[in-house]
Amino acid sequence: MKKTYETSESGNPFESHTAETVLKMHEMLQDMDAVIFDMDGSLVDSMWMWKAIDVEYLGRYGIGLPEDLQAQIEGMSFGETALYFKTHFPIPESPEEIMEEWNRMAWDKYMYEVPLKKGIPEFLEACRASGIRLGIATSNSRVLVENVAEVHNLRDYFSCIMTGTDVERGKPNPDIYLAVARELGVSPSRCLVFEDIVAGILAGKNAGMRVCAVEDEYSSLSRETKKELADYYIEDYTGLFHIPPGKENV
Repeated sequence: MKKTYETSESGNPFESHTAETVLKMHEMLQDMDAVIFDMDGSLVDSMWMWKAIDVEYLGRYGIGLPEDLQAQIEGMSFGETALYFKTHFPIPESPEEIMEEWNRMAWDKYMYEVPLKKGIPEFLEACRASGIRLGIATSNSRVLVENVAEVHNLRDYFSCIMTGTDVERGKPNPDIYLAVARELGVSPSRCLVFEDIVAGILAGKNAGMRVCAVEDEYSSLSRETKKELADYYIEDYTGLFHIPPGKENV
């Protein structure tokens, strides 16, 4: 049975948790030397944005958004997705031009409209204080992930940031998660992955890592599948990691 952790509405991460529940929350980090995040939908609340960009971009050429588009491109790298658009739609632009335009369209949204997932700042700080190494494994472009890291002051937290262009195969293949683990110098079995989509969850599991599924409205239709595939499931990051007094690294 998958473990599902929900937080209270008051903002106090432990208000509604029994001692047993808090211990279960910490279980997912037990024996973990590294935490690796997917970016869109897992680290930042941005999946809504990409649907809006797809609608606008395809609309320029009089093309409606196919209902199964997300299912077809889920887990693909930025470059793989651009190639998919080029081969499946009558678009005159090259894959390189498509990616450049997507970067331009997404830039302002990441700058001003995309927040971090609830509880992320506190969770990152707690991981760093406890010596847990942090990495990002995203299918997004290098330009955009670096932009997100700068906007939200994340650079000091992450020792490794990799994108789909850094590996041969996209999710659900394990390549990007294995590459981040190697860069961090951590065994895959001692890595915890946070993912919001099925393909990403499978990528983490295929890499031999422990995986926590993250709630995201954009993937709500696959919620039950996510719960079944992952080792854990969370609504947000509030209260996931509490450092006992006196245990902080100085």
